[in-house]
This record gives sequence, C-alpha cells and structure tokens, in this order.
Amino acid sequence: MKDDPRVIEAKKLLMEVVKERQADISEIRPADPTLAKNYLELIEQCGRERGGALWFPFVGAGIGNGPFVKLLDGSVKYDFISGIGVHHFGHSHPEIISSSIDAAISDTIMQGHLQQNADQIELINLLVKESGLDHCFLSTTGAMANENGLKIALQKNAPANRVLAFERAFCGRTWVMAQVTEKHDVRDGLPVNLGVDYIPFYDPARPEESTRRATEELKKYLKRYPKQHAAMICELIQGEGGFYPGSTEFFTEIMSILKEHHIAVIIDEVQTFGRTSRLFAFQHFGLEEFADIVTIGKLSQVCATLYKTEYKPRPGLLSQTFTSSTQAIHAAKVIIHLMINQQFFGEEGKNHQVHQQFVKRFEEIRKRSPELIKGPYGIGAMIAFTPLGGEAVRVKTFVDRLYQAGVLSFICGKEPTRTRFLPPVGAITEQDIDNVCIILEETLKCS
Repeated sequence: MKDDPRVIEAKKLLMEVVKERQADISEIRPADPTLAKNYLELIEQCGRERGGALWFPFVGAGIGNGPFVKLLDGSVKYDFISGIGVHHFGHSHPEIISSSIDAAISDTIMQGHLQQNADQIELINLLVKESGLDHCFLSTTGAMANENGLKIALQKNAPANRVLAFERAFCGRTWVMAQVTEKHDVRDGLPVNLGVDYIPFYDPARPEESTRRATEELKKYLKRYPKQHAAMICELIQGEGGFYPGSTEFFTEIMSILKEHHIAVIIDEVQTFGRTSRLFAFQHFGLEEFADIVTIGKLSQVCATLYKTEYKPRPGLLSQTFTSSTQAIHAAKVIIHLMINQQFFGEEGKNHQVHQQFVKRFEEIRKRSPELIKGPYGIGAMIAFTPLGGEAVRVKTFVDRLYQAGVLSFICGKEPTRTRFLPPVGAITEQDIDNVCIILEETLKCS
C-alpha cells in the first residue's frame, strides 16, 4: 500500500506543508509575549495533573527543523539533549516522517506478543545481524529491556540470585532496576528484594590502580558470596552517572573473571547504542567474546534485549502485550539504516567528528575562562562538561539559564555534577555546535 502512487503523492503534499512550516524555524528566538499567559497556565495544569512539576517549562508545538524545536509559546530552541538521547536525527526529519506515514496506514497501532507484522521481523533480523548475537526480544522501554536481560540471566544461572554492578550505575526505574541503580532518590521507600554488590568503575587518571581496585573488590564479593552471583550489569560508558567511559583493558580484566565464575555479562547500551565508533558500544571496546546479553534503547526508538543461544529462556519467562508501536518499529529501521549508510561510525565518522568539534570549542572556552568549565568528557555523541566547579545547585541553575538562552541540555553525575549534551548528530552542523558553544560561554559568564 505504501507504494501506491496516491500514497506517494499524499506524502509529497504532506512534506510540502511540513517544509513550509519549517521555513521560519532556523534560529533560536524568544517566546511570543502574547502567548505567555496561556502557556504558563498550561504548564501549571500539566504539573498539577501529573503530580509534579515539569523539569523544564517545555510544551512542544509539534514541529521542528533538525536541531531546532518550536514550543507552544512561540519560542525556538536548540535541542541538544534530544529527549535524553531519543531524537538522534532531530525534529521533523523527512525520512522518519515518511516512515511514520507508512505506519499510520498500517493495520495496527501496536505490535506485540500475539501479532506482529513483517516490519517487526525485519527489525529483529537487522539487530541480530548487526550485533552478532543470536536472539532479540523487543520491548517498549530501556528499563524493561534491562529487566528482561536480568530475568534471562537469573533463570539461566539459578539458584544464584545476586547481581553485580559498577558504582554510579543507572539501569532504570522499575522496582528491580531501581535496586541496581545506585541513586537513592530512584529507590527511596522501596523495599529491597535483590542483593546488589557494587565495584569501582574505571578511572582514566589511574588506569592500572583503578583496574586493580575493581578486580580486588570483585574477587572479594565472589569469595563472600560463592556461586551466588547470576550476572553483572555493565554500562561501558556511564550515562546518568556522569559520562565516564571505561577501557577495553579494564573491561577485559573484569569480564574474564566473570567468565571464569560462569556469571552472565549483561551490557546495558540503553544510552550508548549508536553513539560510539560502532553501532554497539561493546563492539567499540572489542568485547564481542564477553557479551552474553545486550540491551538497547533511546535512539533506537524500540528497545530490545539481545542474547546468545546459551541464554535462551524457557517458554513463559518473556512476554509482553506490546513490544512497541508500528510507528516506532518503522522509525527504528530507518534510523539504524541511516546511521550505517551515512558514515556515522569509524575513525572519521560523524559521531567522532561531532565530539572533536566540541573538544575544539571547549578548549577555546577553557583557555579564556579556565575557572568556568572542565571537559568535555564522554565519547562520540555523548558529551559532558563540568561547569562552575560541579556544585549541584549551581549546575542546575546554569542548565535552567541555558534553557532560557535557547539551548536544551541536562545534568548528570554527582560530586561533581555535570551538564550533558546528547546532540542530534543526524541533524547538526559545525555551525550549530559553534552557535551553541557561544551561547554556553555567555551563559557561564552570567551564572
């Protein structure tokens, strides 16, 4: 049906309308004062009815143009956090809109356990092929993908019932994942039903010492709880924890010990997927031999748990009414193919180029005002920096001011608290990065 000439013509007409509406969304601009009262009332209503205030006073108008997003108050902002890493190709991307139209004329809104169309099978096949793993189970959220991965490992390695994780781990907000996440407010008031042991993460300033400390802590827990650990959940680049990357040598040491003790290696790529020199971060670090279970999310639109045949669960363990929406499945295929075909990966890929541009601009800011900023940190399309000494309240205020100045960012980490960008790599130019860094420096000086 999507190849019917009438559908093709309808798409053409719709895209003409979108392009016309995008024409004036090409730079940041302040809110329209005549819309301010109604907009504020809408924000307050939303906060009351959802049970808590929005992080930003943000309600989108439903249209954008690449890195720019328009709000209902008439303002236009640079979106450099992309919904915490979801909109990797920015706003109103023509190919993603086209795929959404195909999904809209499909027969089902949601696909799931009992009904799936060919597009879901195609996505599963694509992820299996690109990962090199044997199986793929789709899900609606990254936390659910992690939950499914942990369930697979616990069943395979029963009766072992403990889990290992790195300090500063963030795995999601379901009950179980909140217990793995090392962040108090995520699990405040929740009863504990899972034993989790934390080991130190890699420190690039002390590579050998931090590796030794981590392996010693790991061996200590394995001795204290013999044969009781089913899995270790590993973020290869800590996202919420502050954009701290590990190293191949560090992970190889840790994972070799895990393999010796028949402990499943679960690699959490909900935030790192698509952002390094390879499609999967475990490939970037050369850890293919160790990865038993891998989870993805965010920019993939559809979340997934991939795993080796030896971890194939018994019937009944995994099932969901919804695996995802038809629209998200269509978009996921488009996004992954675009990243592969448009040279996002490799030494000279777009992810690396974007990071290098940020490094260059941040070094210039630091030379002019070394007291204002440290960084950048992270890898590829994950960029973080420590503003104003990393004191939590000051960083939060800075992020709010940056929003008012026209740039969306977010916080991460603790002691120090950092500001992070998850920029829409498929939509930004060097000029966009330069423009944002100018605004960033001006905002720092006023904070």
